[in-house]
Amino acid sequence: MNDQPKKQQESGVRDRAIRAALDRHWAASDANDFEAEHLIYHEDAVLDYPQSAERTRGRSNIQNQRASQPSKKRFTVQRIIGGGDLWVTELILTYDGKPTYTVSIMEFTGDKVAHETQYFADPFPAPAFRAQWVERMDT
Repeated sequence: MNDQPKKQQESGVRDRAIRAALDRHWAASDANDFEAEHLIYHEDAVLDYPQSAERTRGRSNIQNQRASQPSKKRFTVQRIIGGGDLWVTELILTYDGKPTYTVSIMEFTGDKVAHETQYFADPFPAPAFRAQWVERMDT
């Protein structure tokens, strides 16, 4: 007997549940609801910031370091893609009015995040030499 259709159906249900959890997570992040924002993480989750060479272990430590951020933050999700255990969110994280382009890579175990890596990049002016080959994007 082929269990493939059943597995695909279960996978689709899980993907929809994770996507809904991600939507709640980013909405809570934007609202500075630190309790709801961190429900998505396992107790022993790990958060990496490669650009500053920092690793935070444990949901409570992740929540506490984020809650202690003195800047006013806003989160604008541009796109969420993924499936199964791997999900990527592209967003603009604005600190005190200054936008930072951010990529969040979340690895799930079950229905919770076990590991997240975030990358941050500041905007920069487009060089003139590329103008003939590119078009401007609205952000």
